[in-house]
Amino acid sequence: METVPLAPNCGVEITGVNLASVDGRELDSIKQAIFTHGVALFRGQDDFTPDAHIAFARRWGGIDINNYFPLTDDHPEIAVVRKRADQVTNIGGGWHTDHSYDQIPAMGSILVARTLPPSGGDTLWAHMGEAYDALSDELKQEIEGLEAFHTADHIYEEGGLYAQTDIGSDLRGQGLKTGATHPIVIRHPQTGRKLLYVNSAFTINIVGRTRQESLPLLQRLYDAATQADNVCRVAWEAGSVAIWDNRTTWHFASNDYQGHAREMHRITLTGEPLAA
Repeated sequence: METVPLAPNCGVEITGVNLASVDGRELDSIKQAIFTHGVALFRGQDDFTPDAHIAFARRWGGIDINNYFPLTDDHPEIAVVRKRADQVTNIGGGWHTDHSYDQIPAMGSILVARTLPPSGGDTLWAHMGEAYDALSDELKQEIEGLEAFHTADHIYEEGGLYAQTDIGSDLRGQGLKTGATHPIVIRHPQTGRKLLYVNSAFTINIVGRTRQESLPLLQRLYDAATQADNVCRVAWEAGSVAIWDNRTTWHFASNDYQGHAREMHRITLTGEPLAA
């Protein structure tokens, strides 16, 4: 197993691994690489079938079923992240971290490329450990001990952001209500590293402040999170698989392939409670 950085401070490409059969110490090494670097890319995984996808996820740990995305007919553990050729809106077309609106957020995801456009459709990740480390001492002190409220209701509920677009009818769970409070700075459960844990999609306000009062500070944190050195980009190919840590990263799905279809299969991995 060999690793090559995807960017100076975010992501690695791992070679010499067959995800369909990996286990034991090799799987432990993959986990550690993802906990540390945020995201790992694996190419040439042509035998990573839906059954192999599920089996690998179970070897890692628990599987969280996504409440909103369509699911594959034969494998309900797998969420379908797709955009048809006739659709304009894509899912995930803004910086976010999955499931931060849950009281126990997902650990991460395993994303498999199934249908790709001729070009475009890259995914970007940003490393929240690097983002925190780069904050000024004054800003670190300002956010110490603060908590923020997260929800997805404004995006997925009836009348929400996606409901008003051409992908709204593809989604499930519009009647669900979400909401969770987390520290703005968390410690990674495995590495102990401090991570910035807010995101512009799901973080609504700082606890004890209105949204309007919260936005100036939150915006300073969002701007810091996506500095160029913190970000890596993956150009997808057939047989590509990306696995990322939702605590350590944000991600962003580029929507630059109008008139072409893109379909990805995603399994979400169960997480654990977060703490400062």
